[in-house]
Amino acid sequence: MIKFLAACMLAIPFIAGCSESEQQTTGMAQENSVDEPQNQRYEVLAENLEAPWSIEKLGNTFYLTERAGSIVKVESGKMVRQSVKFEKEISTASEAGLLGFVLAPDFLESQRAYAYYTYEDNAGQFNRIITLRLEDNVWREESLLLDKIPSGTYHHGGRLKIGPDGKLYATAGDASEAGIAQDLQSLGGKILRMNLDGSIPDSNPFPNSYIYSYGHRNPQGMTWLPDGTLYASEHGNNANDEVNKVEAGQNYGWPIIKGYEEQEGMVSPQFTSGDEATWAPSGMDFSNGKLYVAALRGSAVLEFDLETGGYREVITGLGRIRDVLIEDDSLYFISNNTDGRGAPQENDDKLYRISLSDLKESVLGQ
Repeated sequence: MIKFLAACMLAIPFIAGCSESEQQTTGMAQENSVDEPQNQRYEVLAENLEAPWSIEKLGNTFYLTERAGSIVKVESGKMVRQSVKFEKEISTASEAGLLGFVLAPDFLESQRAYAYYTYEDNAGQFNRIITLRLEDNVWREESLLLDKIPSGTYHHGGRLKIGPDGKLYATAGDASEAGIAQDLQSLGGKILRMNLDGSIPDSNPFPNSYIYSYGHRNPQGMTWLPDGTLYASEHGNNANDEVNKVEAGQNYGWPIIKGYEEQEGMVSPQFTSGDEATWAPSGMDFSNGKLYVAALRGSAVLEFDLETGGYREVITGLGRIRDVLIEDDSLYFISNNTDGRGAPQENDDKLYRISLSDLKESVLGQ
């Protein structure tokens, strides 16, 4: 088993401990190191966003979810805030609301998308996965794919992605009840996998179950390598944030193990922030052998090198970062300073773009 090292991480000026469940992940065989690039050349594509959560892009058009229940369309420098008509009352609880969002593969024809949101009704507070349809600049809840995903005071999970296998994946938090992450009868603390119509794939690791992997605390990011390998980011408890290589049917240990800890039958993370630092990782993407992860409490975009096992900060100084998206040579990311936990800058929150080649230059120029 890989032995993780953390000597350099003691110098990172992050806060250990995370009340919002924002924490995570580890380093591999080599010692983690952090370099802070200079002379960053980014551009602002949209501003005055309201607690944005996810980025979707189709051609030159962006769709950004806002937790209060709107979808912001950004096209040709113009921003339109589109309303969403939900079947249930959207929750205003901490970390809750309209979270994950992904366009259907046939969106141009169907005008359909998939969404994950937190709601409240007489039975309590839950998360659900639905389809939305866009009509006359208004999104309407069309069909329910999965309901009653646990939702507590914190830890809603919420990321949605369509994998290279054409299946819909969702991250579900432990709803502040750590024990359910180990319970295969509960959807909480899991990564879930379904067909696009909401049915359970025959190839899922547990019969008649949406569960793809378990033992997660509050996973909020997913991405795939070109070979189909899935990675996920996860908030730890009192630091110990994680980036995990996720395989079907595997147990990622929460709440039994965390950070550097190991136990037979459980998978330790590929990267961890360790006991002394907090990243609170959220959305993530992959390019050229590296994972790019949005860090909320860490107030950065982090770059993890899968070959060397090291990591560095590539975006700093813009506050909390919620999601990232990579297309061609561009890294897009959204700040998340207006969610009540950040210190909003002028015209926050914003959608940014920076060239990946500029990130490389900023390191070489130090």
